[in-house]
Amino acid sequence: MPQHVPSRHKPKLGQNFLVSPTAPRAIVEALGDLTHATVLEIGAGKGVLTALLAARAQQVIAVELDDRLAAALPREWPGSPKRVEIICQDILTVDLTRLAAEWEGRLQVVGNLPYYISSPILMHLFAHSAVIERAVLMAQREVAERIAAAPGTRAYGLLSATTQMNATVETLFTLPSEAFAPRPEVYSTVFRLTMQSRFEELGLERAGFLRFLRQIFALKRKTLANNLRASGYDPAAVDRAFTQCDVDSQVRAEALSLESMACLFRALAPALLGESTT
Repeated sequence: MPQHVPSRHKPKLGQNFLVSPTAPRAIVEALGDLTHATVLEIGAGKGVLTALLAARAQQVIAVELDDRLAAALPREWPGSPKRVEIICQDILTVDLTRLAAEWEGRLQVVGNLPYYISSPILMHLFAHSAVIERAVLMAQREVAERIAAAPGTRAYGLLSATTQMNATVETLFTLPSEAFAPRPEVYSTVFRLTMQSRFEELGLERAGFLRFLRQIFALKRKTLANNLRASGYDPAAVDRAFTQCDVDSQVRAEALSLESMACLFRALAPALLGESTT
């Protein structure tokens, strides 16, 4: 069973609680049929989503960093025969793979991502994507737009590419600031991720390609070719890779599809290892 770990040192929490009368049900319904599901809730807060999940899911595991909120969350809910497992811990330190093994099934994930750590939480979920089936998450609207952005658009970048290598993305709906208390200064968007890794499909080694993505998006104002040269790739190898993959030498990373990025990565892999390309 998961351990109840009390929080000790935690950052200042920017907590905005969902008070919309309709949004909680819409968020939970976006997860689909939960009759036989184990749901991991990120940031249970005052239990608005937890109560709905407890009535629908086979098992609910609520992770809450704030020890005062975690202590106030009921373990048993009216209308639900099940206990809710409360973990008082930073979600970034929770071993989701181990958690899924303990509950014997892939996880459904739901949560309102704190604005200041949305990207780290997403990266943590992707690192454990093999044990997650889907996630319905809320983030600042601008972050959600980056997650769902298509190549060639202004919002497309490292977060877009990394997310779309790990999951299919669906934008569901956007909530105004008055849906929360206290009111944030931003709108929030709910989106659904269905975990579906593309690494094997595109013939990519996961860790190496993720490093490659960080390299090619490092300096967005530079052309991709200049970015690669600045990252230590042999200029001649870069030119050959662009020709082999039919990529314009003046293109920037945000204009490339994942397929083109994958082609360049495979073509440049020998150069990265210090070998000559042919």
